[in-house]
Amino acid sequence: MSDTGTPNKARRTRGGRAGRQAKAAEETAPIVPYITRNIPYYEVLDDDGLSLIEKNAETILAEVGIEFRDDEEALQIWRDAGADVQGELVKFPRGMCRKLIQDSAPREFTQHARNPKRNIVVGGKNTVFVPAYGSPFVYDMDKGRRYATIEDFQNFVKLAYMSDSLHHSGGTICEPVDLPVNKRHFDMLYSHMKYSDKPFMGSVTAPERAQDSVDMCRILFGDNFVDAETGKQKTCLISLINANSPMTFDDTMLGAAKVYARNNQACIVTPFILAGAMSPVTVAGTAAQSLAEAMAGMAFIQLVQPGAPVVMGSFASSISMQSGAPTFGTPEPALVLYIMAALARRLGVPFRSGGGFCGGKIPDAQVAGEAANTLIPTTMAGVNFALHTAGWQEGGLVMGYEKFIMDTDLAGMMCTMLKGVDLSENGQALDAIREVGPGNHFLGCEHTKANFKTAFYRSPIADNNSFEQWEADGSLTHEQRANALWKKMLENYQAPELDPATDAALQAYMTERKEAFPDSNIS
Repeated sequence: MSDTGTPNKARRTRGGRAGRQAKAAEETAPIVPYITRNIPYYEVLDDDGLSLIEKNAETILAEVGIEFRDDEEALQIWRDAGADVQGELVKFPRGMCRKLIQDSAPREFTQHARNPKRNIVVGGKNTVFVPAYGSPFVYDMDKGRRYATIEDFQNFVKLAYMSDSLHHSGGTICEPVDLPVNKRHFDMLYSHMKYSDKPFMGSVTAPERAQDSVDMCRILFGDNFVDAETGKQKTCLISLINANSPMTFDDTMLGAAKVYARNNQACIVTPFILAGAMSPVTVAGTAAQSLAEAMAGMAFIQLVQPGAPVVMGSFASSISMQSGAPTFGTPEPALVLYIMAALARRLGVPFRSGGGFCGGKIPDAQVAGEAANTLIPTTMAGVNFALHTAGWQEGGLVMGYEKFIMDTDLAGMMCTMLKGVDLSENGQALDAIREVGPGNHFLGCEHTKANFKTAFYRSPIADNNSFEQWEADGSLTHEQRANALWKKMLENYQAPELDPATDAALQAYMTERKEAFPDSNIS
């Protein structure tokens, strides 16, 4: 009997009920296609500070302007909209870009995956973690640093597919330089479609490659590519449209943006900034320039196709003022990130930024610390589409196998953080406290036995054993444990089912299109 007269058996029964609820939830847990945050945003500026940045961005748009290079159609679109077009320089009446965006750009949208259970909702309180993008090199501790191949590309698609903390297959995870430049986009797109059923990104390196991306999606999704109710194409692609900072968009990016907008596919408009070289050295100046560039690009897309989904992007890093080299994981870019996230919410569009940035050459303490210093602000600021979450190494030049595993581990921790505090009956754990009572421990109580598998985030690569046990297990480093895990994952990989007729149609399309190009341009 307890001091309240309640039998211990009865207390165990109550503890068991909450525990059984937790166990049932674990066994029936569905795929989690994205994270919906249950924690507040972290803000670094008040309303007056954000209003000042917005005012300065409008000044840049009105007085300095944005260049739209080598695209007469884009310039004519701006003329027709009432902008001041002087050669390739476009100046905008104050408030024009903001109004175009707020009048038609969706606050959030769904990107469809070939597995509907993996559809993502971009915007609102949702966060999507996405692999890194664009590296020409790869690294692993066995073979070292080397040019990426299509096999590496496929490996990373498979690893992203198997990683619960990543919600997206990404885009150009690494550049397969063993394939011709003018043809490799086919193989990259096909790899995303074949080896994963998560959503993915389209090609932006030429307008015709953007169109190939749309056409291959039309084959992959078949009758599901068009919404039966609206008659509009579903958003099945999201693609990265970079501003050529400072304050310039080139014809390649504009051409791809027009293709995607006219097909109702999403564009992430991102100023690519190394502060001190491509923007002022100050946080406020960089934020104002970033906002101006992003608004010009998003407004242009709304002119091309009102209602086309857009995401406001921000990529702002600092540089070493001694060497000029990019630096990552430093405080100033984090401040820019926090500000830009708040500005996106005020504008009413989804936001992309952050990731696991680092400048280190191997997966060491520098790499781990810089990546954490970037991904934590990414999480706290409220980034909706977190490109470069996993694999980024050496300032983006390298996609690292071990770094990829380390980053997915960190992303898993951030997923848990974003979920916030469980205040259900099981989360409150009063039954456990009643069962154990003063002076005892919780290790053997019913609630602990029912919840221990999912109670705390468990790293797949961290070693928390005693020194003696670590030594007996081979004294492995963090990098060595990550190396073993990615190899095991690839050994255990099983491809998601793809309809054979669809697969054959995709391959036939690629074969026909590739034959239109010469076998050259390998670089």
